[in-house]
Amino acid sequence: MMGKNNKQIKRKLRPEESNDIPEVIRDRPSIKVANRPGFSPLLLASLTLGILALLSLLIFWRPSSQPVAISSPPLPTPTSSATPGEEVDNVLGHLPYAEAPQSELKAITPDGRLRMRTAAANEFLQMQGNARAEGVILVPISAFRSVQDQNQIFFGVKQQRNQQVRQRAEVSAPPGYSEHHTGYAIDIGDGHAPGTNLSQNFETTAAYKWLKNHAAQYNFENSFTHDNAQRVSYEPWHWRYVGDRQSLETFFKARSLKTSSQPAPAPSNP
Repeated sequence: MMGKNNKQIKRKLRPEESNDIPEVIRDRPSIKVANRPGFSPLLLASLTLGILALLSLLIFWRPSSQPVAISSPPLPTPTSSATPGEEVDNVLGHLPYAEAPQSELKAITPDGRLRMRTAAANEFLQMQGNARAEGVILVPISAFRSVQDQNQIFFGVKQQRNQQVRQRAEVSAPPGYSEHHTGYAIDIGDGHAPGTNLSQNFETTAAYKWLKNHAAQYNFENSFTHDNAQRVSYEPWHWRYVGDRQSLETFFKARSLKTSSQPAPAPSNP
């Protein structure tokens, strides 16, 4: 019915017939169907980026119940001129040492003949006084030596005793290679037993026993112990100061050498 009526409406009506058409049909406007808008390039790009972001999240996301550890860059490893156990330059087992400046030396005897670096001198004088209070007499025999002094001790005595160089080096350092050059080393005797001075028998004295028990409190250590790494003969009378940064750095190489597997040779008088 509706189709038939529409055909009738399309027919050109005479003026008098238009009044017979129902008002609803006569006044209904014609409706045009608009074309659907297509996707713009901007909208398409936005959708593509969104999809890619979602895919990336799904690929790289890993659920974990553990906290994520944040790694920090490793700290730089301190370097030094020698590492423990490393062979270092030496002459017949002795290491090179620079001569202490005269301005940094302080007297440890009333006549001023024996001197040490100021820090070492102060510690030795305090140690000597505390030992004396306990009835032990620590006698300084030798302290700072110049390279020239060591030259006479090494080559002069070697000639007098008709010693080979290697034999002499077992009991005395060549010039330029003595701990005494540093101003930190000292040879100590017992005032009650002077016959043991510069002898391994010094280890039987009250002075040595006191040093063994108390010297570390004053930052002194025995340089050439039994089986020392430098294979220098055992010297219970020879002590060195290691109470500040400079002295520790000075003797670092000697402290880092491998311990000798063979006993050091027995000494004659140095």
